[in-house]
Amino acid sequence: MKLSLVTVVYNAQDTIKQCIQSVISQNYPNLEYIIIDGGSTDHTLQIINEYREYIQILVSEPDKGIYDAMNKGIRLATGDIVGMLNADDHFADERVLHSIAGVFTQHDVEALYGDLDIVDQRQQVIRKWRSGKCNHNSFKLGFMPPHPTFYCRRSLFDQFGFYSLDHGSAADYELMLRLMYRHQIRSYHLKMVMVNMSAGGISSKNLKNRVKAWQFDLLAMRQNKIPFPVLTLALKPLRKIVQFL
Repeated sequence: MKLSLVTVVYNAQDTIKQCIQSVISQNYPNLEYIIIDGGSTDHTLQIINEYREYIQILVSEPDKGIYDAMNKGIRLATGDIVGMLNADDHFADERVLHSIAGVFTQHDVEALYGDLDIVDQRQQVIRKWRSGKCNHNSFKLGFMPPHPTFYCRRSLFDQFGFYSLDHGSAADYELMLRLMYRHQIRSYHLKMVMVNMSAGGISSKNLKNRVKAWQFDLLAMRQNKIPFPVLTLALKPLRKIVQFL
């Protein structure tokens, strides 16, 4: 089974090396690694080119943001399964892709998600995102899988669409909601820490961005027919409390 992994990056000279090294250390051989760079102006491309032999596709050009770049990568992907690894993040260990391929080989599923740790600049764990199994009602109660652990069959994008740029910072949430809740694809929870994700993010930088993120979440819920979206919007951040315990 061929896996396609997409990393989108823009001016990430401080983190891209660790990201790439975690990819090339994976013990799964049938991997297509795709990097979509938004036209970085720092040393990001120089670092990427140090590992060019491990990268099957490299594109560097301006884009319309992270989700536009992800869509570019997906359209270029030739693997059976597609996943994302952000330039600020890295795999938790070398067995992750092998474990992912094993699930898709052994189980009749269309998507997979797992667990992750959120780390600070010193790589200390500050939050533990443990997804747990979900059902159709989980999304009504504010459930959201950690997007960096989400892998699905490439064919789903052609069938149900790509990341929607109309949903801003909630485009990843909207895609998973569309696939897992609205279209009820068959999914699997891989009970392992797959990714160490860097703390922070555009949507949580300040109150203005946080309000915009809530608005985008609400739009995603309404468009995907969540029955009581305002209630779900309130429950979604409450589910994160346990991650700090």
